[in-house]
Amino acid sequence: MSEKLKIGWIYGLTSLFLIANLYLVVQKDFYWFFLLPLVLIVLYYYLTSYDKIVYLITFLTPLAVNFSDFEMGLGVSLPTEPLMFGVLLVFIANVIFQNKYDKKISTHPISYLIYLSLFWIFVTTLTSEMPIVSLKFLISRLWFVVPFFFVASMLFRKMGNIKKFLWLYAGGLIVVIIYTISIHSTYGFDEETGHWVMSPFYNDHTAYGAALAMFIPVSIGFIFFPEQKKSIKFVAIMALLLIVAALILSYSRAAWLSVIAAAGVFLLVILRIKFYWVVTALIVVFGMFFAFQNQIIDSLEKNKQDSSANFAEHIKSMTNISSDASNLERINRWQAAIRLFDERPVFGWGPGTYQFVYAPYQRSKEKTIISTNLGDKGNAHSEYLGAMSEQGIMGLIIILLIFSSAIYYGLTVYKKGNLKVKFLSMMVTSGMITYVAHAILNNFLNSDKLSVPFWGFFAVIVALDVYHIDKSQENPVIENSEKTIS
Repeated sequence: MSEKLKIGWIYGLTSLFLIANLYLVVQKDFYWFFLLPLVLIVLYYYLTSYDKIVYLITFLTPLAVNFSDFEMGLGVSLPTEPLMFGVLLVFIANVIFQNKYDKKISTHPISYLIYLSLFWIFVTTLTSEMPIVSLKFLISRLWFVVPFFFVASMLFRKMGNIKKFLWLYAGGLIVVIIYTISIHSTYGFDEETGHWVMSPFYNDHTAYGAALAMFIPVSIGFIFFPEQKKSIKFVAIMALLLIVAALILSYSRAAWLSVIAAAGVFLLVILRIKFYWVVTALIVVFGMFFAFQNQIIDSLEKNKQDSSANFAEHIKSMTNISSDASNLERINRWQAAIRLFDERPVFGWGPGTYQFVYAPYQRSKEKTIISTNLGDKGNAHSEYLGAMSEQGIMGLIIILLIFSSAIYYGLTVYKKGNLKVKFLSMMVTSGMITYVAHAILNNFLNSDKLSVPFWGFFAVIVALDVYHIDKSQENPVIENSEKTIS
C-alpha cells in the first residue's frame, strides 16, 4: 500500500468516525462511541503485549470506581475488573494453545496453596446459599489472581518490572491521596469526614487505610534502595510523606496498628531474634491474657473514649468496647460470623454471602446505632472469620496457610538473596504483614483495591524466590524469555 493510500485511509476512517459520533451525539444523545479508539488500542495490546495491560490496570486500580447492585448481589469496579477479565481470558487461551507457562511458577508451593483456595471456593460455590453471588466471587477471585499472581510472576523475572509495578500502584494511590486531602481540607480535616472523603475511589477509610499501610514499607524501601538515583529517592521521600499524612488523616485505627505490627516484625528480623524466642513471647502474652482476662476486660469496659479527631484520644478509643460504636459493631459482626459458622461448619454459607445472610444472626443486646437488619452495610470485618463463615473450617485453614506462607517465603528470600533482593523482599513482605494484621479487623480481598497489591506482592515474593535468589544481576536469557507472555 502506497503512502498516499495509507494517508487516504486514515483521513477517511477519521472522517467516518467523527460523522458517526456527531450523529450519535446530536440525534441519539449517545456519547460512548468516543471511546472506540481507546478500546481498539487496548485490544491491540491484548493481542500483542498484554503485560502492558497489567501495568495499566495496576495504575488505574486506586482510581477505579465501584458500581454495585445490592439486591442482585453483583458489583463491578470500572474500568479495572473488565480489563482483568480480559487478561484472564487471554492467559487461559495462551496456556491452552501455546502451553508456555513456566513450571517453576506453576509448581511453586504458594501456587499449590492458591490452587487449593480456588478449588475450595468452587466447592463451596456449589453448596452456597446464594450460588450467583458465590459464582461472581469465584470469577472475580480468578481475575484478581491470574493477572496479578500468575501473569505478574512471569513479568517479575526482570527485576525492573517489580519496581515498575510498585511505582505504578503507588502513583495511582498518590493521585487519590492528593484528591482526598484536598477535599478533606475543606472540612477542616475532621474525623467524621475522614471516613468518606476518599469516595468514590475507596468505599471507606478502612480500605483506603489498608492500601496506604501496605505502601509505607514500599516507599521507605525505595528511599534506601541500593544504587538508587537521587531523583528517585527524592520522589520516594515525597511519596512517603504524602502516604504517612494520608494514613494519619484516614483515622483508620486498624491501619495504624498494622503498620506497627510490620515495624515490629522488621525489628525482629534486623535484630536477628530467634524464632523460638518470638513463639515463647507469644505464648507468654496469650497465657497472661487468659490468666487475667476478667481483669483485662473490666479495664477495657471502663474506657469510654470514643473516636475523635484528637490523635491521642483516637488511639485510646481502640480499646473502648463499652461505648465506641465502631468497635462494638465489629464485635457484633464477629459474633454473627461465629453463629453462621456454628450452623454450617463444613461448607459455610458460600463465598461472598456473609453480608446478605448475617442480619438474622445478630442479637439485640449486641446491636449498635450503626447496625442494620437489612445486612447491607459491609462484611464480617475479619478476613479470617469471613472465610470461616462463608467457606467453613477449610476456608479458615486455607487463608491462614496463604498468609503464613507469604511471610515465611518472604523472610526466606530475604535471608538468601543479595542486597537488592533483600530490599525488595522486605518491602513487599512488610507490606503483606500490614495486610495480614489488618485482616484481623477487616476483609478486603473481594475488592480490586487490595487484591491487586496483595496478589502482586505474592508474585514478587515467588519471582524473587524462583528467579533472583543468589543472582547479582539479571539473567539475559531469562529476560529474553519474557516474550512468552506478551
